[in-house]
Amino acid sequence: MKSSIKIATLFILSTVLCSNKCVSQTNTNDKSNEINYKTMQYNSLTPEEERVIVYKDTERPFSGEYLNNKRAGTYVCRRCNTPLYRSEDKFDSRCGWPSFDDEIKGAVKRLPDADGIRTEIVCNRCGAHLGHVFLNEGFTDKQTRHCVNSVSMLFVADEIPNTDTAYFSSGCFWGTEFYFMKANGVKHTTVGFMGGHLDHPSYKDVCTQTTGHLETTEVVFDTSVTSYDDMVRLFFETHDFTQTNGQGPDIGQQYLSCIFYANDIQKNIAQKYIDILTAKGYKVATMLRPAARFWRAENYHQQYYENKGERPYCHKYTKIF
Repeated sequence: MKSSIKIATLFILSTVLCSNKCVSQTNTNDKSNEINYKTMQYNSLTPEEERVIVYKDTERPFSGEYLNNKRAGTYVCRRCNTPLYRSEDKFDSRCGWPSFDDEIKGAVKRLPDADGIRTEIVCNRCGAHLGHVFLNEGFTDKQTRHCVNSVSMLFVADEIPNTDTAYFSSGCFWGTEFYFMKANGVKHTTVGFMGGHLDHPSYKDVCTQTTGHLETTEVVFDTSVTSYDDMVRLFFETHDFTQTNGQGPDIGQQYLSCIFYANDIQKNIAQKYIDILTAKGYKVATMLRPAARFWRAENYHQQYYENKGERPYCHKYTKIF
């Protein structure tokens, strides 16, 4: 699993490097730019992405995937993969959209907006609509705020040394994530779906209980601070792993208890704790399955309880080990 993630990251980065080369080659004159724009191969866009990127619409405030993203990395154009912004230039303007006070040199082009008042910003390579830029608002010393739609960008995280990734299903992923995101040594959590047969499943799709997916939490943790053993123990101590038909009041296939292991080491550790619990007299219903493609859930599911200021209704911590 980790090797496939690295391969995917290298693919994006290689495309980015190619994009940089193309920018330097096509900025020599306007005519060459026009030719390349017509022949350029773009990433395919969803209807929502096309609405913003092509037709210059705006995503709803406080709904974007990257609004609260604090990870280190680079934001690239969703349509052509050109690097646009660095994470160190991102700041919280509380405006409802990701904000940056600087761009990667030459990556963003400013244009008079059709409203005759604002200044539009677009990808300098492919012309994708990003948002608007505002000056002299006092947010940072640079007196600049690039107000960017999350849907216009993709985020490529910097590789973090000494990290590993685990996948846990224990009922409603809101509650699963609540405990893992607060755990010592955890760097990042994402909720989504795993184990089904439908590509790009939506929450609505999974709720039909016909896709085979389980609500799953992806946990990235620092192996110099914590361990996979710690993660597995927390998994068992924060839900009823003996329930066979769901979790608490949430009944159905998507809420079953499961550990998706990325390799034999994770599998053996998970099995060790199942054996320990069985020896203690528990009837463990938790499944062990090899990790498959992880599909990220919609934005409003991410860090749900943290954003709502609430606590889980069907998960609680119970000391066992």
